[in-house]
Amino acid sequence: MSDAIKHECGIAFVRLLKPLEYYKEKYGTAFYGLNKMYLLMEKQHNRGQDGAGLASIKLNMQPGQRYISRVRSNEATPIQDIFKKINGSINEKMTSAEAKADDVQWVKENVSYVGEVFLGHVRYGTHGKNSLESVHPFLRQNNWMHRNLIVAGNFNMTNNNVLFDNLVKLGQHPKENVDTVTVMEKIGHFLDGEVSKLYKKLKKEGYSKVTASPEIVKRLNVAKILKKASKRWDGGYAMAGMLGHGDAFVLRDPAGIRPAYYYQDDEVVVVASERPVIQTVFNVPIEAVQELEPGKAIITKKDGQTSIESIIEPLERKACSFERIYFSRGSDAKIYQERKELGRLVMPQVLKEINHDTKNSVFSFIPNTAETSFYGLVEAAQDELNKQKGDQILAEKENLSDERLIEILSSKIRTEKIAIKDAKLRTFITEDSSRDDLVAHVYDVTYGVVRKEDNLVIIDDSIVRGTTLKKSIIKMMDRLKPKKIVVVSSAPQIRFPDCYGIDMAKMEGLIAFKAALELLKDNDNYGLVDEVYKKCKAQEGLEDAQVVNHVNEIYAGFTDQQISDKISELLTEEDVEAEVKIIYQTVDNLHKACPDNLGDWYFTGDYPTAGGNRVVNKAFINFYEGNDARAY
Repeated sequence: MSDAIKHECGIAFVRLLKPLEYYKEKYGTAFYGLNKMYLLMEKQHNRGQDGAGLASIKLNMQPGQRYISRVRSNEATPIQDIFKKINGSINEKMTSAEAKADDVQWVKENVSYVGEVFLGHVRYGTHGKNSLESVHPFLRQNNWMHRNLIVAGNFNMTNNNVLFDNLVKLGQHPKENVDTVTVMEKIGHFLDGEVSKLYKKLKKEGYSKVTASPEIVKRLNVAKILKKASKRWDGGYAMAGMLGHGDAFVLRDPAGIRPAYYYQDDEVVVVASERPVIQTVFNVPIEAVQELEPGKAIITKKDGQTSIESIIEPLERKACSFERIYFSRGSDAKIYQERKELGRLVMPQVLKEINHDTKNSVFSFIPNTAETSFYGLVEAAQDELNKQKGDQILAEKENLSDERLIEILSSKIRTEKIAIKDAKLRTFITEDSSRDDLVAHVYDVTYGVVRKEDNLVIIDDSIVRGTTLKKSIIKMMDRLKPKKIVVVSSAPQIRFPDCYGIDMAKMEGLIAFKAALELLKDNDNYGLVDEVYKKCKAQEGLEDAQVVNHVNEIYAGFTDQQISDKISELLTEEDVEAEVKIIYQTVDNLHKACPDNLGDWYFTGDYPTAGGNRVVNKAFINFYEGNDARAY
């Protein structure tokens, strides 16, 4: 993606099902769980580089012995930083005078992070906050072991203000009005209540305060707590948690917006945000890794019993299609094929734009995540060239010489590595977008491979704001002096804000929205903006289920082609000599390529939860009123 946007988060959970001595004997180390956590987190670093954290729980520790450890970092390389701290702590203890490295029980009792239950998190701060306090996992402490709660997740709640107000009505005093805090406190509230009820019941059965604790562990119903806590959640989430005594869970939202995959054998239970991560780290086949179904939780009790529980009635499945287009690593077998298909399906539009002139066209991609869709685009281009070869041979078959046949058959699709991204330069200038001259050099180009009679076709994953295209890529491509520059987005036009974890919260930042506004002006219909604003304002205060997305009306009068053509105008500065055309994937083709991930609200305005319509209307109100604030 040429535009830099923050997105998503990644979770990693590991529950060891055997005693630590087992892993020491089989794998040669009592640090087996920690090693796997490092790999799971590092292989998901693409999902979040603003911060990282890890928490661990030791089972069956005696009173007075530390059983919870947590470390977080918001340094430039947070995963490496937290494991540097962990390793430093381990090395210090293992080299001390009293160290008993071969005594696994001693290691467990004396060395931090050596436990059986682990929860890790990598984070992008979609709200722009990157303080250490904002980094997961979050910890809710209590002297009762069962009431200690650790939470981390990949999520955004659209109705956090409602959840916050509900906590206040319960008599709580949350320390912040952010969804990470409100979600944790909501779970904690029902956890406290369930533990209290169990204790009162056990007391009537004759249990003492001491003997009641292990019985609470056995009887605590995690699914029941999650059902109560999540009853009013509106958002996309893969929510993970651990209780102090060792119970753990991962809950997925009822529309399946945020991803979660799991694997279980007799040694371990694993959950992560991406399937190939689990496949690689544990060397298991694709069929061994299951997708956690929407509205369900995978729950592991202290004794290791693991079950999949229905927590929330599932909605229509709307798994995030951006996961397939861009966010998830392309090493997933299905995602790889889907990205190739996205490139293949957009090729007919490209052929139309270049008048089927594959001979005088150079195909490339904007590094690096668009490379897979580029392969699909080129395969489709090769199919077209093969058709052209066949037509030429048939047309000339009466007078076809051997030399001419060889000439026809030897023609190839021209592919080149055109755009080269200077990552260090980009890092340097991101804090000051006004330095246009520096922005223009974020990408460099390969000279000498494009002729003046050529079309230059460049594919990108998606075009969100178009800033980098306008200020950098198109200008740099124009230096090669092509006849035409065709920029291809393997994703459809992004018309609406996201509210489930991707940092696309403001209408005015979307180039498709800007294009629609310009078209309204061109057609003397800008008054529609006032009408939509009034309709959005009229719905303020309504229940989410009653709110309608009126922002759709801004786009309703225009075809996709009209908006794409206007985007082409907006992204082409006056000093660009080549003709510039922007091509977008169609929504229908997106669904063909990614049939199991139909979440497309950022393209269509079809939000999977009731809170989405309120958010998009609020985003439009903010735009209209000049309020530079998030809509959720």
